[in-house]
Amino acid sequence: MVKVLAVDDDPTILRLLQVNLEMDGHEVHTANDGAEAIERVHEVQPEVLLLDVMMPQLDGWQVCEALRADPANDDLPIVFLSARAQETDLARGTSVGADAYITKPFDPLTLVELIERLARDGR
Repeated sequence: MVKVLAVDDDPTILRLLQVNLEMDGHEVHTANDGAEAIERVHEVQPEVLLLDVMMPQLDGWQVCEALRADPANDDLPIVFLSARAQETDLARGTSVGADAYITKPFDPLTLVELIERLARDGR
């Protein structure tokens, strides 16, 4: 079982992530925006963070940068899950410290495999 924090401002996407991951036996926590994501990381202490890019308050880029600035989050694998699919977006994801970047729509099985690998092998 992997403890996952999924962050997206679209409740449909959050529900899809939660259902798919829970069906595979994972513990799923959610947040609806970037500011809540930072709070929830400290509360939940997830093993993997799934993070949308385009969100209100703080966007995913800002959340990732803030988390990477805190040494307590050095080992937290961060996966961007976004509709933004340009090469510049993928490059920016890497530059702010993400471990993976998956574009929407996504294959739930591929995502589950990635989450399990990151939780097992670390960043």
